[in-house]
Amino acid sequence: MANEDQIIETIDENGNLIKFELFDIVEVDEQEYALLLPVEEEDNDEVVLMRITKDGDEYLFETIDDDDEFEKVANYVENMDEDEE
Repeated sequence: MANEDQIIETIDENGNLIKFELFDIVEVDEQEYALLLPVEEEDNDEVVLMRITKDGDEYLFETIDDDDEFEKVANYVENMDEDEE
């Protein structure tokens, strides 16, 4: 069972509550990004990338709307996996 401290709840564009397990946090160009795994999904091979921003003491998880930014983070994560092998 996942550690409750690592469960992130977010609302999708349709207003549905989605729960993610925090898999990892990476930093690219001094910005932190969360690698999230959907909790409800049976096939947990899809990783969701979200930008982390801090608002006071709270951390906010935001979708990455900029295609270039998303590609840069996705490439970093893919290369990170290759470095571990």
